[in-house]
Amino acid sequence: MRLAPPFSDHAVLQRDQTIPVWGRTGPDQEVSVTLAGHTARVTAGPDGAWLVRLPPLAAGGPHELVARSDSGVARVSDVLIGDVWICSGQSNMQWTLGQTPQGQGKAESDLPGIRLLTVATPARLGRQTAIDSVWQVANQATLAAFSAVGVWFGRALHARLGVPIGLINNAWGGTRVQAWMSREALMRDPIGVDEVRSYEGFVYAPSVPGAAPTMAEWEAQMRTRDSGNRGLAEGWAKAGFDDSAWKTVSLPSPWQELGHPGSGVFWFRRTVAIPAAWQGRELELRIGSVDKHDDTYVDGERVGGLSWADGPNTWCQPRDYRVPGRLVAGGQLAIAVRARSHVFHGGLTGPSYEMRVNPVGEPDAAIPLHGPWRYTVEQDWGVMTPPAAQLAPGSPNAPFTLFDSRLAPLIPYGIRGAIWYQGESNAGEPQVYRRLLPLMIEDWRRAFGQGNFPFLQVQLANYMARSAEPRQSSWAELRDAQRAVAVSDPHGGFAVAIDVGDAKDIHPTDKKSVGERLARWALSTHYGLGGAPCGPLYDSLTIEAGGRLRCRFRHGAGLRTKDGKAPSQVAIAGVDRQFVWAECAIEDDTLVVWNPKVAKPAAVRYAWADNPEGCNLVGSDGAPAVPFRTDTW
Repeated sequence: MRLAPPFSDHAVLQRDQTIPVWGRTGPDQEVSVTLAGHTARVTAGPDGAWLVRLPPLAAGGPHELVARSDSGVARVSDVLIGDVWICSGQSNMQWTLGQTPQGQGKAESDLPGIRLLTVATPARLGRQTAIDSVWQVANQATLAAFSAVGVWFGRALHARLGVPIGLINNAWGGTRVQAWMSREALMRDPIGVDEVRSYEGFVYAPSVPGAAPTMAEWEAQMRTRDSGNRGLAEGWAKAGFDDSAWKTVSLPSPWQELGHPGSGVFWFRRTVAIPAAWQGRELELRIGSVDKHDDTYVDGERVGGLSWADGPNTWCQPRDYRVPGRLVAGGQLAIAVRARSHVFHGGLTGPSYEMRVNPVGEPDAAIPLHGPWRYTVEQDWGVMTPPAAQLAPGSPNAPFTLFDSRLAPLIPYGIRGAIWYQGESNAGEPQVYRRLLPLMIEDWRRAFGQGNFPFLQVQLANYMARSAEPRQSSWAELRDAQRAVAVSDPHGGFAVAIDVGDAKDIHPTDKKSVGERLARWALSTHYGLGGAPCGPLYDSLTIEAGGRLRCRFRHGAGLRTKDGKAPSQVAIAGVDRQFVWAECAIEDDTLVVWNPKVAKPAAVRYAWADNPEGCNLVGSDGAPAVPFRTDTW
């Protein structure tokens, strides 16, 4: 007798609805399941699988969950009844609290009313039934390792509702929406049909001699590209090495921004003066993320590094290495990093607050390491072009693979809703996203069989360089697709992140604002506690005399700018559809827009750019206005 993996000690089960519980035992055996004085019985199938549904329970606990059959007894203790939320998407949802400034060096109090489960199952071909995870009680260590957005969302709900909160972190960096949809859902749209046919045609087709390499085969070739560590042999890691002929660069930064567009192996060096009190003490060395692999040295001795063997996400994993006390002896540390990247960006990419050195256990004494470093190129491989995406079995981006591997094992666990931070990997196809995302949401609701549970998204944050003039933007298009899907769904919602992004980092560090904005929408709308769920949300446009356009908003009471200046990042176009910057004024909670050079104004766009830095419309409480367009061009 065994319970399904989601049922472990410290679990949270969904309150106020029937509670599905399932597992396996001997074929055709009688099964009884007891929780909080209620018992349900069922006969297992010929394969030993069974499922029961217990009656709804109010928030509370702890309880013991017991399942019995002729094969034995399975017990789960410290079970709470509360609200369970799935936290899914790509790396910005996966990003842990410990990787953010809000989670650095700050003691988190234990929160026994919040429980955490992180799904770590690899991507596999075929629909799976198990996850490699157990529930954990929220404390300083478990919170630091959990989704930062999920933590702040869950804390806000727990503080306001006073009920246990269960959070399931089910995210995977760099993944597309297509991977999170079931095959059945993808087959409902012609674009999905094409993806499934292409994928399955490749997976199940015989090997063709002379065919182009798959991504896996290409990466296998890249593993042998490194011709050897010439820099180490020539003493580049040693304390006394003369690096004065090397160039100077301010880190963090990918080397592509230094004028090196290709891939290869680069060395970075920095010599740091350390206090006398540090002599002989073990140090903690953090250099931020190294895209993709590294060997890191102190005074010529390797103290750490990540390589192919450490998985596909080394490109965004902050490095945290220990420097033995015997190396801390001369008043200086010579830090050298050999960075290797075979495709896309490369180098020390930060963030800057992750770059520091300090005695172990004393982060407040840290010496920052961002800023000037010396660098040179050991191997220049040129611009490496991977093969056209032909997704092999086990690729996390293959259509329906993450639904089968990561979501199916959770179904039909009782949940209150889902929060979703994804879209960066679909930013190049916003119209496809607009079609597939609502199919995915409907798909999840169908699969869990618990009605139209809330599905709350995070709009893409501002990213990349600011544009001097209005122009087309696929990131803005995708944000608009996210907004459109959310507002057309009575049980949808979203959080705006247009003011918390980073032009140089696709992973903005302010996850607190994002998580709390998701919680604000949930509490306002889905828990019925009232108040505006978000900042000003465009509602309608009126064309007035004198070439003025007036925009009205929902949740627009107290419309203002956060800096007291004129509204910024507002563009206007005439019937020629050519957008130019507009003049603006705020009148009675509306935005009035004009430009004397636009004789027949027809449309307004606000914060319509990859990075509309400076957009400043907010509501009375400072919540940012939602980026919008009034046209459908």
